[in-house]
Amino acid sequence: MSEKKPEISKSIPTGNFNTNYHDVGSGFPLVMLHGSGPGVSAWANWNKVFPLLSPHHRVLAPDMVGFGYTDRPEGIHYGMDVWIKQTIDFMDALHIEKTDLVGNSFGGALALAVAITHPQRVRKLVLMGSMGVTFPLSYGLDRVWGYQPSLEHMQELIGLFAYNRQMMPPELAQARYEGSIQPGFQESFSSMFPAPRQNSVEAMAKYEIYLREVRHQTLIVHGREDRVIPLKTSMKLIEYLENAQLHVFGKCGHWTQIERTEEFAALVHNFLTIDPPYAKA
Repeated sequence: MSEKKPEISKSIPTGNFNTNYHDVGSGFPLVMLHGSGPGVSAWANWNKVFPLLSPHHRVLAPDMVGFGYTDRPEGIHYGMDVWIKQTIDFMDALHIEKTDLVGNSFGGALALAVAITHPQRVRKLVLMGSMGVTFPLSYGLDRVWGYQPSLEHMQELIGLFAYNRQMMPPELAQARYEGSIQPGFQESFSSMFPAPRQNSVEAMAKYEIYLREVRHQTLIVHGREDRVIPLKTSMKLIEYLENAQLHVFGKCGHWTQIERTEEFAALVHNFLTIDPPYAKA
């Protein structure tokens, strides 16, 4: 019998498909939304921070539809509103009335969209290397979304994601490559972000005009050397979001949670458990 993949955990119905998700720890719910790189899954994005956050938070990390090991319904048209609905359906299925949201890159845009469309369902927001505002398509993001499966291409992307690729585990590229060639993975991935890919940046920023209305306490985290989502996106977010704070890691690329795991987890934990003096009741 083949060993079960760590990427595959629990499954729960969300609308007309089942969502694969991880559920570890206890405490106030913390839903973690992954990015949009090839071979991505909730496990690939977040597993290093699970043991650091789960002692104090109930950490829930779903595979968004079209990614990872969540079902891929026939004829689905991927887009922000589909992912918003899945997030709310996921919370409803687990009887979670309100949660903290952590979003990485694409997941940051989704977290913002959920907070804007369902503000009462979100307590606090953490945005890491986040999309959600318009910006000129970067070379790095164009390479990520235009990925064609090969180990060589995946190794190139690891170099784009990381500030220092020598610090990346050697098995990471192999694992992400193997993830990208699972049945159905590349078909759904390539359909999401067709050229011209600037259109997909704009689609991720669908709710940008509402950002000034967001009142949630928000922690924005970014790597200064991020070559996929430029730091200027977080500079726009800190300008728009009334109750936000920004932490920039120097000598860090797009994968803060991998390159600066312990610091990132401590920053998130402290933000979620300590209210600033200006926080509204």
